Amino acid sequence: MPEDQFNYEPIGMIRTPFESPDGMPIQPVGEAATEGTVEIEESYTDGLRDLDGFTHCILLYHFHASGDAAPLQVEPFLDDEQRGVFATRAPQRPNPIGLSVVEIVSVTDHEVTVSGIDVIDRTPLLDIKPFVPNFDVPPDADTGWLNASKSTIQSKQADERFL
Repeated sequence: MPEDQFNYEPIGMIRTPFESPDGMPIQPVGEAATEGTVEIEESYTDGLRDLDGFTHCILLYHFHASGDAAPLQVEPFLDDEQRGVFATRAPQRPNPIGLSVVEIVSVTDHEVTVSGIDVIDRTPLLDIKPFVPNFDVPPDADTGWLNASKSTIQSKQADERFL
């Protein structure tokens, strides 16, 4: 494939109350009440049409503050054991791309207000996709090594592994 097919440009910026990973939730479910704003570049605002009909969306973004790529074995946030990076949600990755499913609060001219945000302020936004349970939640999904309860996930915040 030609190399220029992989030259992504941000379509906007995610604004949140988190200036650093310190104290930030590690998944959207970790702080469902935290609101953020997704600011879309003017040239992409027509793409927001009809998004307000969905309750949730998927944000794809660049982990701009995650540091160097992690080794292929990492200690994930809900485990004491080394796991393959592709079996975790660790922010240090070979390609620093993040994903969050957030609730849509409102959609206006060039902004989407969301709740349950778990990213650092000024994170570059790569894409927005509507969350569709029939497409995005297979009925027979298994979570592999991850056996943590919802309450455990909700109590977790970023630590030194996220710096």
